[in-house]
Amino acid sequence: MFEYLRKVLSSSQEQIQEVSREIIAPSGKATSKRHQVATAALLVEIAKADGDFSDDERKRIIGLMKKDFDLDDECVNELLELSEQKVKDSVSIYEFSSVINESFTQQEKLELLKNLWRIIYEDGKLDSHEDRLIKIIGSTMNIEHKDIIGAKLFIKQELEK
Repeated sequence: MFEYLRKVLSSSQEQIQEVSREIIAPSGKATSKRHQVATAALLVEIAKADGDFSDDERKRIIGLMKKDFDLDDECVNELLELSEQKVKDSVSIYEFSSVINESFTQQEKLELLKNLWRIIYEDGKLDSHEDRLIKIIGSTMNIEHKDIIGAKLFIKQELEK
């Protein structure tokens, strides 16, 4: 599995095509390892935006990845480790959001955006760096500002319950 995910992070187009075959999760959502890495990378990126990638944020990301992609603990831990390395090596969030834009529907993008807000509010507060980054991520995923704010309000209300 580790070698399989490592290929996803390589720059070779042939290797990317080799590992990009679709996987159908129990939710019915078709996804590829490449999309899983891009999703995890965006979640890691937002978790690190305030300078503190807490254990609670890490646990939340693990839970979201297990739920959304029906992955076991070993796969999620490897995916998270590789995504963290990819974030460290990246020069822009566009390389992650462009992968998302390839095949996610608008609804799937909004669900990802809600998950990003869940990570932000894991510590109970909104840092200015997090606020700026989520707006950039939303914009690169072609999500309108009103929908970014709508997702934020939805998650704040969800967390108050």
